[in-house]
Amino acid sequence: MYAHRPTEVEIDLAALRHNYLLLRQALPPQVALLAVVKADAYGHGAVAVARCLQQAGADLFGVAIVEEALELRQAGIDRPILLLGGAWPGQEDCLVQHQLQTAVFEMAQLERLQAAAARRGRRCACHLKLDSGMGRLGVQPAELPAFLEEWHRFPALDLVGVMTHLAMADLPAHPHNSAQLRHFAEAVALVRQAGFSPRYLHAANSAASLAQPAGLCTLARPGIALYGGQPFEDQPLAGLQPVMHFHSRIAHLRELPPGHSVSYGQLFVARRPTRIAAVPVGYADGFNRRLSAGGAVLIRGQRAPIAGRICMDWTLIDVTDLADVQVNDRVTLLGCDGDQCIRAEEWAERIGTIAYEVFCQVSKRVPRHYLGQTLLPAAASSAAAGGVVS
Repeated sequence: MYAHRPTEVEIDLAALRHNYLLLRQALPPQVALLAVVKADAYGHGAVAVARCLQQAGADLFGVAIVEEALELRQAGIDRPILLLGGAWPGQEDCLVQHQLQTAVFEMAQLERLQAAAARRGRRCACHLKLDSGMGRLGVQPAELPAFLEEWHRFPALDLVGVMTHLAMADLPAHPHNSAQLRHFAEAVALVRQAGFSPRYLHAANSAASLAQPAGLCTLARPGIALYGGQPFEDQPLAGLQPVMHFHSRIAHLRELPPGHSVSYGQLFVARRPTRIAAVPVGYADGFNRRLSAGGAVLIRGQRAPIAGRICMDWTLIDVTDLADVQVNDRVTLLGCDGDQCIRAEEWAERIGTIAYEVFCQVSKRVPRHYLGQTLLPAAASSAAAGGVVS
């Protein structure tokens, strides 16, 4: 309808598929894979990502809230979808109608889900969430026997999974991980003694999925690694490819004399004749203001430093040392240009956060363009008519 400013994100679905297959090959063949696509697939676009991964063979999808699950169902995703944080009171009928799976950790949840399932004459697949040491959500070990005994009062609720979450998963050798996994294994034994046969046993995120002991879990739920982020803090996983590439273009070039300052606060003052490129991207787009100090971009396959403070809608780049730079040259903020890459971990280190937040903070006002997009198989369209696999 109109020309957009040249600030955009490219999502490389071929790289996404590559990362999925890399993770799939690293797991035992009997372990199912749940792809975490919550938070709009960490800013990558949940619908396009889920369509790609459904074709690639993902067994389940994980979201945080019902609204995220409904977006996938409406887009034709017919694989099981798990609400990792459970349903909010009042959402149970919607959950049952769309055959969503949900984490449960309170008796009141079971009561509401049973009532909703009974009203619709359906069953509801549930994953019992255990607190093995995260201290966030989950049934406490001491509460588990009574909780399991009560579960028998809810015949419409199928206990299909047992799950927990590791607090130190990005440091595989940390002793807290082994303690949590020991508590988890003990809890699974109690679940089975109570007469349940859960299909899915799962312990955590990308890192724990790859580091957990063989034979303990039957489901892995990678998130950050799918998108090319490193799951381990101290040992990079080889072969992961960045999926998100954040670009803009040079809108204006100007020559500044020595002593001339740039941007708010006069943090940058030219010490020599300096060429400055103005790029139409800023912190409102997710180009974090803290990158002003020491951050860089890629232009023509070379690094160029940010000059002064990043503004809400503009960033200024010192291109004095880059030959033949011109207006409309592509600027890579995140991702790769030739052999050079700026990865989410680099941003995260500079701004004091993690790669998850780097991806999620890229603003909705930046359009996403998908490279190598694939369509769902024709059979998936049955989801819109309620033909959902659970």
